[in-house]
Amino acid sequence: MQPPDTGRFPWNLDWNLLRTFIVVVEQRGISKAAGVLGLKQPSVSAALKRLETAVGKRLIIRKPNEFVVTRAGQRLYSECTEIFSTVSQLPTVLSEEVAELRGHLSFVVTSSVSSTHFDDMLHGFSSAHPGVTYSFDVQESDEVESMIARNRASFGICLLSALPGSLNRVELYREFFGLYCGPRHPLFNAATVSPADLEGEPFVAFQTETPSGPLEQVSRLRHRLKLSPQWRGVSSSLNEIRRMIIAGIGIGALPVHVAQQDVAAGRIRQLPPYSDLPCISIYLISNPARRLTEAEAAFLDHVHGSVEAIPDGERVYGG
Repeated sequence: MQPPDTGRFPWNLDWNLLRTFIVVVEQRGISKAAGVLGLKQPSVSAALKRLETAVGKRLIIRKPNEFVVTRAGQRLYSECTEIFSTVSQLPTVLSEEVAELRGHLSFVVTSSVSSTHFDDMLHGFSSAHPGVTYSFDVQESDEVESMIARNRASFGICLLSALPGSLNRVELYREFFGLYCGPRHPLFNAATVSPADLEGEPFVAFQTETPSGPLEQVSRLRHRLKLSPQWRGVSSSLNEIRRMIIAGIGIGALPVHVAQQDVAAGRIRQLPPYSDLPCISIYLISNPARRLTEAEAAFLDHVHGSVEAIPDGERVYGG
């Protein structure tokens, strides 16, 4: 392929081709990308060919049962996501006014984040800046981290399996996880329950309860208690884990402070052990490469200031 004329390249390039390329890479195929874009497959194939001609590089290798993004394609995808992030922020940037802080904060969060401290932070910031708007999208923790790395949202709130070197993080709080059963489970009405009674019992699990996953400590607890080696139910949603516990599908882990209301109402029962429980950190993450709007920068400063003002021990729930 012929290398492009670098001087005329940005003027000759159809920028829509970059948007199409992002979708093709993320959907891992022409057919799926066509469905997302609302186009016919030949149109997407032609767009990819035009882009490869424009940049003078092979971007994707397509063969039967094979889809490989070349090194040039991977580099272009990385640059495209940066462009997408900048363009997506334009409405917020243009809406900002000097007299009153305005803008939009987009959050992507893991399911059922429950923190009175974070709620207080939101309340304090929203009260001080009534012109700022908010949106929350719920995803699995791994997807939260991925979306922030790709600059698809202002901030993420999630568990982390490893501390990412490329992202900034603030520990919002820590929560203890306990084991619970529902009223249909044989142990629910037992006079006493010992750890030995849990041996071989079926369980329900979060998808992140895996080796090297954010909830690996919960998986270790199950293994130590010798629960069934295979899950009976799985979900990424805390509400659906709770549903399966109440339905009697199996024993499951929940944050202790989140489960307290259900325990008091007689909907679930906490099982042993009651001490030395897994303690998991919940982080607010952001991308240092993102060009923060005034609203985003102000909120991040507000979070840092709020966290520093709260004693560390007060941000531990369910201990």
